[in-house]
Amino acid sequence: MNWAERFFHDQTILALLVPPNLFGSAETLQRGGGAPKLPGIYAWYFDEIPRGVDDRDCHRLGKWTLLYCGISPQRPPANGRAASRSHVRRRLQTHYTGNAYGSTLRLTLGCLLEIEIGTVLRRVGATGRFTFTNPGEQLLDTWMQDHARVAWAEDFRPWEAERRILSSGLPLPLNIEGNPCQQARNSLSAVRSAARRRAETMPLIPDSGGPRRPKIDVLPIGTSGFAKE
Repeated sequence: MNWAERFFHDQTILALLVPPNLFGSAETLQRGGGAPKLPGIYAWYFDEIPRGVDDRDCHRLGKWTLLYCGISPQRPPANGRAASRSHVRRRLQTHYTGNAYGSTLRLTLGCLLEIEIGTVLRRVGATGRFTFTNPGEQLLDTWMQDHARVAWAEDFRPWEAERRILSSGLPLPLNIEGNPCQQARNSLSAVRSAARRRAETMPLIPDSGGPRRPKIDVLPIGTSGFAKE
């Protein structure tokens, strides 16, 4: 399936499948530029496939394979509660520099990469939230800097674009919610559930293992800092 041809008349999705650039962490979060503070949809590409992920039939751009898509903000609640004021830049910052508690993508990647990079899910802080501890999150920061790139498209109703791409049959093996592929959903859910169960049997780490010091360099506006992928 040529997915770019499939979405030729859908400019939002096409912008994710044939983007002018794929952006690393520094370019995405560069001051005065990078990802927009606007609603939209984003797509994550990887040049290294985590253990256990079936990337057959996935969309590819050279060495980069599309494995996950997400949106910001989420669809407004139907119960009349205030809509989220989040945006693409804020969400990508959480994915690139946050922790597993705040990022489904980081939680999934860290669980899948535990053997390779040493990201062990633990309960941390006063509330016992699940993260990889600050040192573990730094390991994941580095892996994502080396092996993850992102593209985005502005869209003021991104949940509609997300529905179109998820329902199209395009394989997105790191997506759980809304993914029509039951095998992929079940596989990821099992890995994450096993990591949580094990973490619940281990001692709480009250200080998250030390300071959280993201290892990315945020580029000032006007700095090229990357080659076109």
